[in-house]
Amino acid sequence: MAPAITLAADAPTLSSANTGFMLICSALVMLMTPGLAFFYGGMVRVKSTLNMLMMSFISLGIVTVLWVLYGFSLAFGADSGSLIGWNSDWVGLSNIGLTQLWDGYTIPVFVFCVFQLMFAIITPALISGALADRVKFSAWALFITLWVTIVYFPVAHWVWGSGGWAFELGVIDFAGGTAVHINAGAAALGVILVIGRRVGFKKDPMRPHSLPLVMLGAGLLWFGWFGFNAGSWLGNDDGVGALMFVNTQVATAAAMLAWLAYEKIRHGAFTTLGAASGAVAGLVAITPSGGAVSPLGAIAVGAIAGVLCAMAVGLKYRFNYDDSLDVVGVHLVGGVAGSLLIGFFATGKGQSDAQGLFYGGGLDQFWKQCAGVFAVLGYSLVASAVLAFLLDRTIGMRVPEDDEVSGIDSAEHAETAYDFSGAGGGAARSTAAPAPAPVAGTAAKKVDA
Repeated sequence: MAPAITLAADAPTLSSANTGFMLICSALVMLMTPGLAFFYGGMVRVKSTLNMLMMSFISLGIVTVLWVLYGFSLAFGADSGSLIGWNSDWVGLSNIGLTQLWDGYTIPVFVFCVFQLMFAIITPALISGALADRVKFSAWALFITLWVTIVYFPVAHWVWGSGGWAFELGVIDFAGGTAVHINAGAAALGVILVIGRRVGFKKDPMRPHSLPLVMLGAGLLWFGWFGFNAGSWLGNDDGVGALMFVNTQVATAAAMLAWLAYEKIRHGAFTTLGAASGAVAGLVAITPSGGAVSPLGAIAVGAIAGVLCAMAVGLKYRFNYDDSLDVVGVHLVGGVAGSLLIGFFATGKGQSDAQGLFYGGGLDQFWKQCAGVFAVLGYSLVASAVLAFLLDRTIGMRVPEDDEVSGIDSAEHAETAYDFSGAGGGAARSTAAPAPAPVAGTAAKKVDA
């Protein structure tokens, strides 16, 4: 993420090109949340599809309102103790001029605000994949409200806010390796350790019900990620945004190939789920590092992350924690890998002059990256676990076991994702007549539900 620094000379003026570019990037990042919904929605069983979609979509509503009310002020307002920001003029986004520029840049404050809003929206949505099949929707909505307030907004200030301790230390996080992916992955681990495993974990088949949906979601994520990454330089007057765009493509391709190669060696097949997951692992890993490494470095970052994440997804079976859709294995591990590899592959010719070990810079940047990575990981893990524990002990986080077994879609949303009977998916609002009795020999194909 480009630093918010006011330059003494050559005061910036509004750039229509950069403003338009950033509005397009904001729309691309917004598209990532529905893309994530499809990606997660295809990975669950039929009976949980709509709930998975809704757990992402509700973030679009809740976080948007909170961001307007106080989130932007907490994340990017004037620093207080290097831990949090505040600007009373930004409460409700009041007292912001239409052409008022973001600090040191050529885009309006409103444009930076909406771009950052899309990051705040997708981060809690990422967590939801770890909790599939078993969380009350009302409890999830309340968790999002509390989590972005207590965890995301402060962490965003640490990493990107002028005066934030990680920002001042020199931790490099171009577009969200720590603030988004490690933050969400650690939160996912904290919550699942509190709420426990799904009914039938490691016993019942829990295969993805629609791999085409998974591939569609992965494709939308890949497409939107160009806005997520390249837009985080807030313009492209010096070519750094273009470097990030190239590195995003390169690392994602390398990670997908590395995951598939590992999968073929380890399990004997190239799977579509592996291709989609490998691509996302590469996107995650290059997010913090893409402005600091060369395209050759991006290949290394992607390939390393692809193998590490492929290995990590199996840890849940060894350590017996139920990360439903591998949020920990992909986002936490990929975010850590991408952030720490900056300490080895930073060239000093991109977003900053910081050089990694392989470019003559020693381990100085690596230790800075460690400080940012493990501080965010520890804070998010503990704070998220505490929030989940408090909610579980008060309103309850999990649906009843019978509802989990019969299907969370019907229990929480009174709908089903697919119409197998001809009566329509929206059971609560359907007025269609009952379907005729099936003709002998035309039984519907069974689906792993």
